[in-house]
Amino acid sequence: MKKRVHLVFRTDLVQKPLTWEMSKKFDIIFNVRRAKITEKTGESVLELEGDEPTLDAAIAWLKSQGVHVDPVTHDTMEG
Repeated sequence: MKKRVHLVFRTDLVQKPLTWEMSKKFDIIFNVRRAKITEKTGESVLELEGDEPTLDAAIAWLKSQGVHVDPVTHDTMEG
């Protein structure tokens, strides 16, 4: 199963490798569809691949780390 998510990282989270940590903790594959990272904020759109319970757990973990997570309902590569 695949899910696309939009992530927003606070200033104190920008330097942490949370996407990598998530992929190791939950054995999922991620594909960066778009990203914009500065010293003050980070924003990315990821396509996550794995079984549904694992994806849900990974998303919950990101939220518990302070990452704002929203589902993506359109193709971010369009237009």
